[in-house]
Amino acid sequence: MLIPLSLILTGIIIGLLVYFYPVSVMRLQVKFYEKINWRVEPISLQKEFDRTKHTGLYLVILCVFAGAYMWYFLK
Repeated sequence: MLIPLSLILTGIIIGLLVYFYPVSVMRLQVKFYEKINWRVEPISLQKEFDRTKHTGLYLVILCVFAGAYMWYFLK
């Protein structure tokens, strides 16, 4: 039970970081793609910014529901 709990907490932390610091996440993504010889440029920065924040929020919600499921049904 400790390993799934640590994965859920890690997912929540990463989701919160993505939600509160979307520009940093987008910069990391661009750096990663540059290392594999790809160039990534969003057409609309505002849409990319909003979608990155939503992705972080969805990750937090998913991890909270996964934790609740494990807590109530897998005891």
